[in-house]
Amino acid sequence: MTAPDRDPARVQAMFDRVARRYRITNTILSGGQDAFWRRRAAAIVKAWQPTRVLDVATGSGDLARAIERTCPGAKVTGADFSAEMLAVARRLGSTDLVQADALALPFAEATFEAVTVAFGLRNMASWPDALREMHRVLTPGGHVLILDFSIPTGPLRHVYRPYLHHVLPHLAGLLTGENDAYQYLAESIEAFPSGAALCTLMEAAGFTKSVAEPLTGGVVTLYTGQKPASQS
Repeated sequence: MTAPDRDPARVQAMFDRVARRYRITNTILSGGQDAFWRRRAAAIVKAWQPTRVLDVATGSGDLARAIERTCPGAKVTGADFSAEMLAVARRLGSTDLVQADALALPFAEATFEAVTVAFGLRNMASWPDALREMHRVLTPGGHVLILDFSIPTGPLRHVYRPYLHHVLPHLAGLLTGENDAYQYLAESIEAFPSGAALCTLMEAAGFTKSVAEPLTGGVVTLYTGQKPASQS
Protein backbone atom coordinates (compact mmCIF):
# COMPACT_ATOMS: atom_id res chain seq x y z
CA MET A 1 0.00 0.00 0.00
CA THR A 2 1.28 3.47 -0.90
CA ALA A 3 2.17 5.60 2.12
CA PRO A 4 -0.15 8.60 2.52
CA ASP A 5 1.17 12.05 1.64
CA ARG A 6 1.58 13.91 4.96
CA ASP A 7 2.86 17.11 3.37
CA PRO A 8 1.89 19.81 5.91
CA ALA A 9 0.41 22.20 3.33
CA ARG A 10 -1.71 19.43 1.84
CA VAL A 11 -2.94 18.22 5.22
CA GLN A 12 -3.70 21.77 6.38
CA ALA A 13 -5.72 22.51 3.24
CA MET A 14 -7.60 19.23 3.61
CA PHE A 15 -8.69 20.02 7.17
CA ASP A 16 -9.64 23.56 6.19
CA ARG A 17 -11.97 22.10 3.56
CA VAL A 18 -13.72 19.60 5.85
CA ALA A 19 -13.87 21.84 8.94
CA ARG A 20 -17.57 22.75 8.78
CA ARG A 21 -18.73 19.12 8.53
CA TYR A 22 -15.91 17.52 10.53
CA ARG A 23 -17.71 16.94 13.84
CA ILE A 24 -20.96 15.53 12.51
CA THR A 25 -19.08 13.32 10.08
CA ASN A 26 -16.92 11.89 12.87
CA THR A 27 -19.96 11.16 15.01
CA ILE A 28 -21.75 9.36 12.19
CA LEU A 29 -18.70 7.39 11.03
CA SER A 30 -17.84 6.30 14.60
CA GLY A 31 -21.42 5.37 15.48
CA GLY A 32 -21.29 7.91 18.30
CA GLN A 33 -18.27 6.25 19.91
CA ASP A 34 -16.19 9.42 19.54
CA ALA A 35 -17.92 10.90 22.61
CA PHE A 36 -17.05 7.82 24.68
CA TRP A 37 -13.41 7.99 23.55
CA ARG A 38 -13.16 11.64 24.63
CA ARG A 39 -14.78 10.92 28.00
CA ARG A 40 -12.26 8.17 28.66
CA ALA A 41 -9.37 10.46 27.70
CA ALA A 42 -10.68 13.30 29.87
CA ALA A 43 -11.07 10.94 32.86
CA ILE A 44 -7.41 9.94 32.57
CA VAL A 45 -6.31 13.58 32.41
CA LYS A 46 -8.44 14.37 35.47
CA ALA A 47 -6.55 11.73 37.48
CA TRP A 48 -3.29 13.58 36.74
CA GLN A 49 -4.72 16.78 38.32
CA PRO A 50 -3.00 19.21 35.95
CA THR A 51 -3.42 22.96 36.16
CA ARG A 52 -2.15 23.63 32.61
CA VAL A 53 -3.07 21.42 29.65
CA LEU A 54 -2.16 21.73 25.97
CA ASP A 55 -4.39 20.00 23.43
CA VAL A 56 -2.32 19.69 20.24
CA ALA A 57 -4.12 19.41 16.88
CA THR A 58 -7.21 20.48 18.78
CA GLY A 59 -9.31 20.79 15.61
CA SER A 60 -12.85 21.76 16.58
CA GLY A 61 -11.82 21.66 20.25
CA ASP A 62 -13.97 18.73 21.36
CA LEU A 63 -11.34 17.03 23.51
CA ALA A 64 -10.15 20.34 24.98
CA ARG A 65 -13.69 21.23 26.05
CA ALA A 66 -14.24 17.72 27.48
CA ILE A 67 -11.10 18.20 29.59
CA GLU A 68 -12.29 21.66 30.69
CA ARG A 69 -15.57 20.13 31.90
CA THR A 70 -13.79 17.32 33.72
CA CYS A 71 -10.97 19.49 35.11
CA PRO A 72 -12.64 22.84 35.88
CA GLY A 73 -9.56 24.09 37.70
CA ALA A 74 -7.25 23.57 34.73
CA LYS A 75 -6.39 26.05 32.00
CA VAL A 76 -6.71 24.22 28.69
CA THR A 77 -5.03 25.65 25.59
CA GLY A 78 -5.88 24.32 22.13
CA ALA A 79 -3.37 24.52 19.29
CA ASP A 80 -3.96 23.68 15.63
CA PHE A 81 -2.51 24.75 12.28
CA SER A 82 -5.89 24.88 10.51
CA ALA A 83 -7.50 28.32 10.77
CA GLU A 84 -10.86 26.94 9.67
CA MET A 85 -10.86 24.26 12.36
CA LEU A 86 -10.00 26.87 14.98
CA ALA A 87 -12.88 29.04 13.74
CA VAL A 88 -15.24 26.12 14.37
CA ALA A 89 -13.75 25.64 17.84
CA ARG A 90 -14.36 29.31 18.66
CA ARG A 91 -17.99 29.10 17.54
CA LEU A 92 -18.43 26.11 19.84
CA GLY A 93 -17.12 28.02 22.86
CA SER A 94 -13.37 27.42 22.94
CA THR A 95 -11.51 30.57 23.94
CA ASP A 96 -7.82 29.78 24.58
CA LEU A 97 -6.73 28.88 21.05
CA VAL A 98 -3.43 29.26 19.20
CA GLN A 99 -2.72 28.66 15.52
CA ALA A 100 0.50 26.68 15.57
CA ASP A 101 2.45 23.88 13.93
CA ALA A 102 2.77 20.91 16.29
CA LEU A 103 6.38 20.44 15.17
CA ALA A 104 7.29 23.97 16.33
CA LEU A 105 5.03 24.84 19.26
CA PRO A 106 5.22 28.51 20.35
CA PHE A 107 5.60 27.68 24.04
CA ALA A 108 8.57 27.63 26.38
CA GLU A 109 9.99 24.43 27.78
CA ALA A 110 8.14 22.94 30.76
CA THR A 111 4.97 25.02 30.28
CA PHE A 112 2.28 22.34 30.63
CA GLU A 113 1.64 19.51 33.07
CA ALA A 114 -0.32 17.52 30.48
CA VAL A 115 -0.28 17.42 26.68
CA THR A 116 -3.02 15.66 24.71
CA VAL A 117 -3.54 14.95 21.02
CA ALA A 118 -6.59 13.19 19.59
CA PHE A 119 -6.51 11.92 16.01
CA GLY A 120 -3.80 14.39 15.11
CA LEU A 121 -0.39 12.79 15.58
CA ARG A 122 -1.11 10.41 12.68
CA ASN A 123 -1.30 13.36 10.27
CA MET A 124 1.95 15.06 11.29
CA ALA A 125 4.91 15.12 8.93
CA SER A 126 7.24 13.57 11.53
CA TRP A 127 5.90 11.51 14.40
CA PRO A 128 9.24 11.47 16.29
CA ASP A 129 9.67 15.24 15.96
CA ALA A 130 6.10 15.86 17.14
CA LEU A 131 6.60 13.61 20.16
CA ARG A 132 9.86 15.35 21.05
CA GLU A 133 8.13 18.74 20.85
CA MET A 134 5.35 17.55 23.17
CA HIS A 135 8.02 16.26 25.54
CA ARG A 136 9.81 19.64 25.42
CA VAL A 137 6.79 21.69 26.53
CA LEU A 138 5.90 19.30 29.37
CA THR A 139 6.99 19.96 32.92
CA PRO A 140 9.18 17.27 34.51
CA GLY A 141 6.80 14.58 35.73
CA GLY A 142 4.13 15.75 33.26
CA HIS A 143 2.01 13.39 31.19
CA VAL A 144 1.15 12.92 27.54
CA LEU A 145 -2.04 11.35 26.19
CA ILE A 146 -2.44 10.28 22.57
CA LEU A 147 -5.73 9.03 21.12
CA ASP A 148 -5.71 7.73 17.57
CA PHE A 149 -7.12 5.18 15.20
CA SER A 150 -5.66 1.70 14.97
CA ILE A 151 -6.40 -1.55 13.15
CA PRO A 152 -8.30 -4.05 15.33
CA THR A 153 -6.99 -7.53 15.93
CA GLY A 154 -9.03 -10.71 15.81
CA PRO A 155 -12.27 -11.23 13.84
CA LEU A 156 -13.20 -7.53 13.91
CA ARG A 157 -10.14 -6.83 11.73
CA HIS A 158 -11.74 -8.62 8.76
CA VAL A 159 -14.91 -6.52 9.04
CA TYR A 160 -13.19 -3.23 9.80
CA ARG A 161 -10.78 -3.12 6.88
CA PRO A 162 -13.50 -3.28 4.15
CA TYR A 163 -15.44 -0.62 6.08
CA LEU A 164 -12.33 1.56 6.37
CA HIS A 165 -11.35 1.41 2.70
CA HIS A 166 -14.71 1.18 0.93
CA VAL A 167 -17.69 2.18 3.09
CA LEU A 168 -16.10 5.00 5.10
CA PRO A 169 -14.68 7.06 2.18
CA HIS A 170 -17.95 6.78 0.23
CA LEU A 171 -20.14 7.74 3.20
CA ALA A 172 -17.81 10.55 4.25
CA GLY A 173 -17.72 11.81 0.67
CA LEU A 174 -21.51 12.09 0.69
CA LEU A 175 -21.42 13.98 4.01
CA THR A 176 -18.57 16.36 3.19
CA GLY A 177 -18.08 16.27 -0.57
CA GLU A 178 -14.42 15.42 0.10
CA ASN A 179 -13.85 11.82 -0.96
CA ASP A 180 -10.08 12.27 -1.21
CA ALA A 181 -9.78 13.43 2.39
CA TYR A 182 -11.35 10.27 3.74
CA GLN A 183 -9.45 8.00 1.38
CA TYR A 184 -6.39 9.64 2.91
CA LEU A 185 -7.84 8.83 6.36
CA ALA A 186 -7.96 5.12 5.56
CA GLU A 187 -4.41 5.12 4.18
CA SER A 188 -3.07 7.07 7.16
CA ILE A 189 -4.62 4.65 9.66
CA GLU A 190 -2.98 1.69 7.92
CA ALA A 191 0.41 3.43 7.92
CA PHE A 192 0.34 4.70 11.51
CA PRO A 193 2.32 2.68 14.09
CA SER A 194 0.05 1.38 16.83
CA GLY A 195 0.30 -0.55 20.07
CA ALA A 196 3.85 -1.44 21.04
CA ALA A 197 5.27 0.30 17.95
CA LEU A 198 3.97 3.70 19.03
CA CYS A 199 5.04 3.10 22.63
CA THR A 200 8.55 2.51 21.28
CA LEU A 201 8.44 5.87 19.46
CA MET A 202 7.23 7.56 22.65
CA GLU A 203 10.10 6.07 24.63
CA ALA A 204 12.60 7.17 21.97
CA ALA A 205 11.26 10.73 22.41
CA GLY A 206 12.01 10.58 26.15
CA PHE A 207 8.74 9.33 27.65
CA THR A 208 8.58 6.58 30.25
CA LYS A 209 5.75 4.37 31.52
CA SER A 210 4.23 4.19 28.03
CA VAL A 211 0.94 2.27 27.98
CA ALA A 212 -1.41 1.41 25.10
CA GLU A 213 -5.12 0.90 25.88
CA PRO A 214 -7.26 -0.36 22.96
CA LEU A 215 -10.84 0.95 22.92
CA THR A 216 -13.90 -0.30 21.00
CA GLY A 217 -12.20 -3.53 20.01
CA GLY A 218 -9.03 -1.77 18.94
CA VAL A 219 -10.64 0.63 16.46
CA VAL A 220 -8.83 3.31 18.44
CA THR A 221 -6.01 3.11 20.95
CA LEU A 222 -5.29 5.45 23.84
CA TYR A 223 -1.64 5.91 24.79
CA THR A 224 -0.20 7.52 27.89
CA GLY A 225 3.35 8.30 28.93
CA GLN A 226 5.26 10.47 31.37
CA LYS A 227 8.20 12.84 31.17
CA PRO A 228 10.69 11.80 33.85
CA ALA A 229 10.58 13.98 36.95
CA SER A 230 14.35 14.44 36.67
CA GLN A 231 16.80 13.91 33.86
CA SER A 232 19.69 11.62 34.77
